[in-house]
Amino acid sequence: MINQVTLVGRLTKDPELKVTPDGNSVVNVTLAVNRNFKNQKGEIEADFVQLTVWRKNAENLSLYCKKGALIGVTGRIQTRTYDDQDGKRKYVTEVIAESVRFLDTRRDHVANIEKEVSMT
Repeated sequence: MINQVTLVGRLTKDPELKVTPDGNSVVNVTLAVNRNFKNQKGEIEADFVQLTVWRKNAENLSLYCKKGALIGVTGRIQTRTYDDQDGKRKYVTEVIAESVRFLDTRRDHVANIEKEVSMT
């Protein structure tokens, strides 16, 4: 069986690094991935994919990427369940990242930082 996905998209928010009780670093973010075609209005739509990044990849993502950063991800699709506060069963489908590549050029990265600084 093969469970492998490759995505290229932009982060919808700044990555927030968390550490699990057993000491593992993790980042949960949403990746906006443009579709390869236009809708009936001539607009390009995007899919918003939940992404979980672990350990060193999570640490690097939180250090070097901000909202809007272009990244490439290779990973696997995983579905998990949990019971919410009302006792209802919830299903979550997400991509577990195995490899993360930063695709913004250095110039783009510097421009984003300068834009962020000028807004403060």
